[in-house]
Amino acid sequence: MHQSKPYRKCVGLVVINKDNKIFVGKRIDSNLNAWQMPQGGIEPGENPLVAGLRELEEEIGTKNVEYLDEINSWLNYDIPSNLSEKLWNGKYRGQTQKWLAYRFLGKNDEINIKTKNPEFTDWKWESHKNLPSLAVPFKRDIYLKVIAGFKKYIS
Repeated sequence: MHQSKPYRKCVGLVVINKDNKIFVGKRIDSNLNAWQMPQGGIEPGENPLVAGLRELEEEIGTKNVEYLDEINSWLNYDIPSNLSEKLWNGKYRGQTQKWLAYRFLGKNDEINIKTKNPEFTDWKWESHKNLPSLAVPFKRDIYLKVIAGFKKYIS
């Protein structure tokens, strides 16, 4: 049954600071020591670039960024079936993501994860080399593809 469900359309956001480190947040709804890059659903009829800026403001409290690039293909991941029944009213098997890269133009004090609907309990700038090991297991392959896709901006 899990495999027959569609993927939820979503943007994934790689926010890179002046030191080529990447923003990651610790999820508010997880007991795991897992960190992730910002991501969020694309509203019906919404352009991924517009969704990306909206999600940045909703999740990290700022959109003081410059668009760099995107991965041309959509990247899919399945979530474990026990989670798929709980998330998004059980409608989706996982997400199909358009990944966008941005250069953060601001200062750290502009980042505010205590937003209207917070998603993170903590945040940090992290080396791309550490991202896959910090992610939940079902997102690690996606993170490897994203790092490879944006290598010229982060190494």
